[in-house]
This record gives sequence, C-alpha cells and structure tokens, in this order.
Amino acid sequence: MNDTALTVHQIARPHGFPTAGHFAFVESAVPEPVAGGALVQNLYWSVDPYHREMMDDVPGGFALDAPLEGRTIGRVVASRTPLLAEGEIVFHRKGWRTHAVVTPEEIRRLPRFDGVPLTAYLSTLGGTGLTAYVGLTRIARLQEGEDLFVSAAAGGVGTATGRFARLLGAGRLVGSAGSAAKAAHLVREVGYDAVFDYHDGPAAELLAKAAPDGIDVFVDNVGGEQLAAAVGALRTFGRIVRVGTISQYNTPDAPPPRFDHAGLVEKSLRMEGFLVSTYRDVQEELYEFAVPHLCSGRLAPDETVVDGFDHIVDAFLGMLRGRNTGKIIVRDRTETPDVV
Repeated sequence: MNDTALTVHQIARPHGFPTAGHFAFVESAVPEPVAGGALVQNLYWSVDPYHREMMDDVPGGFALDAPLEGRTIGRVVASRTPLLAEGEIVFHRKGWRTHAVVTPEEIRRLPRFDGVPLTAYLSTLGGTGLTAYVGLTRIARLQEGEDLFVSAAAGGVGTATGRFARLLGAGRLVGSAGSAAKAAHLVREVGYDAVFDYHDGPAAELLAKAAPDGIDVFVDNVGGEQLAAAVGALRTFGRIVRVGTISQYNTPDAPPPRFDHAGLVEKSLRMEGFLVSTYRDVQEELYEFAVPHLCSGRLAPDETVVDGFDHIVDAFLGMLRGRNTGKIIVRDRTETPDVV
C-alpha cells in the first residue's frame, strides 16, 4: 500500500463547462482506520453527470475545498471491526480519493457472480444500470412491442437503456448521439434500430425521420430541444421518463425548452422524473434480471475505462464533452480488467 493518499477537491464554482482549474489534487498521509471502522484502498471510481450539478452552489452540492463524493469500489486493507475483514471488496460513496475510512453502515458488500467483472457494479449492475432499469420498468412501465426514443443514447444510461429495452421486448428503438461514429456503434453493437447525430439538424426533423410512425416512450437524458421533439412524436398515452438534463448542465443561462404543452393534454401524455436513490430496493431485482444475461453473453456492459486515479478529473471532463461510449470508469493502475 502507498504511504500517501490523494483526494480531489473542488476549489471553485464553474460557470459553464468546468475545467481542470476547478479541481485540486491534495496529498496527505494514508489515514488510520477508526475504532469500529476500516481503511479501504479504492480500486474503481465512477464519474457521473450528476457530479456536474453538484459542483454548483445548490442544496446538497459539493463543498469547496473538501473531498468530493462518488460511487467507488475498494478493498479493505486495515480493519478495526469484526464486521469488515481485511481483503473484502466493498462498495461505498466516498469516492474521488485513493483511500477512505468507512464504517460497516457506509458500505455495501457486492455479490460474487462468476464471469462478472467488478466494473459491472458501477455500470450495468450499478447506479447507471439501476437508473435504466427503473426508468423502463417502474416509470415508463414498458410493454412488449412499444417503441422508444432515448436521448444521449451512447452514454452509460443510454446504452444500458437500449440493451435492457431489447431484453424486455421493445419494438423500434431510436436514439440520439453526438457523432456519426457513436450512432453507428449503437446500431451495430447495442441494438438500436436507428440513431441520429443531433448536430445534423433540428431534433424534430431528425426524430421524425428516424421514427416516422411515432414513439410510445421517451427516456430523456438531455432535455432541451430533444424533449420538445419527443413531445411532438409521442403517441396517445405516451410516457416521458426524465432522467437528466445534460444540455443545460453547462449552459445555465440557456432558455428552458419550448414544447406543445397542449399536446400533453390532448394525447394524454405522462412525464415523470425520478432519483434512482429512492429505488434502492430494486437492486436485487436488477441482479436477477441482468446477471443471467451477462453470464450468457446476451448482455454486454458498455464501458470506457480510464487507467489511473490521477486521470479522474480528465475522465470527468471528457464525459461532459461526450468523449466516452457507455459508462466511464476510472481504474487503479494495479488492477486487472477481470478482478472479481
């Protein structure tokens, strides 16, 4: 184990896109485990779109000059409690640091499934996959044969939504992405029927071409113009699942989307947002649904893995710029891809 620990602090509030200058790496001695707790050496870190929202001066947001939080997987390396054994692999939320002192109440033990890599617990089986699964099964209540449109389809939630929707028997699956290469990848590898590059023109026109007969469900990770386009394309009794508003995270002065509010009434549409943290009781159901498909190869985790904690800020900024495909995960350089 290293003699020094690194943490990432946010040191300024961004206006628009954050930069590396909004963060600082802070070095300290490796902390000692407290009585009743344990020291975890972190191995995998999740960087997520919601981190950008928390960088602003909002209730519950990140405090300046303090370690940032985030989903993390690590190994117990020193323990002062019989409830946490040295060598155990645990999940916790004290991320953006190389080492964390945790109590048994602050961790979650990860089940062991043969052939399932640890990274899956931050992607397909983690908060990303749970968001997609809850959105489809609890919010949209997807029925077999229904047609979907997913914005930001190449991101972590977008790829998981596409793969889960296929397994749940969805009909036509349409997505949007930020490049022609991503669009082609989604059709070729993930199972989308049609994907458009949202840079290519007005979203309403692009969606009408990709889904000329309309859609039943819209899983919205973006907001803005694509939300307005989806309202127009939805059929009677259509559903909008609001996951995020990526298009507005870095443009705080942008006007809100304009769409046909009368259409919500005339077509009996339903729009509902949710926080995945309120659906943690669905975690075991997600395992039961997804793990057999992961083990059989019918379901593949979509991940962009970045090696080295020193690149965690770069990974986060790259995600905000759309440089990843699937869930972006930072991995300690000492770890191999298939640690279980």
